[in-house]
Amino acid sequence: MKNKPIGVFDSGLGGLTVVKALKEILPNESILYFGDTARLPYGVKSRDLIIQYSMQIANFLIKNDAKMIIVACNTATAMALEVLKNNFK
Repeated sequence: MKNKPIGVFDSGLGGLTVVKALKEILPNESILYFGDTARLPYGVKSRDLIIQYSMQIANFLIKNDAKMIIVACNTATAMALEVLKNNFK
């Protein structure tokens, strides 16, 4: 687990502030960032669609060896976090 990256996702680029803070707090960790700029803004999408996007991104991050995932998107947190927690350890 030590060498695996921390996965971070957002619907755009705002999550880069989370990445910056992580790098300051955990300078030896590698970060895998997914900014879903192709499908933003998330705020106008349905809950089901946000869950679908979040599951797809979480699966991508896990397939790329993320040891944990940080949801840096407010909309995805509000709409999909519980589903993500129920589907992933």
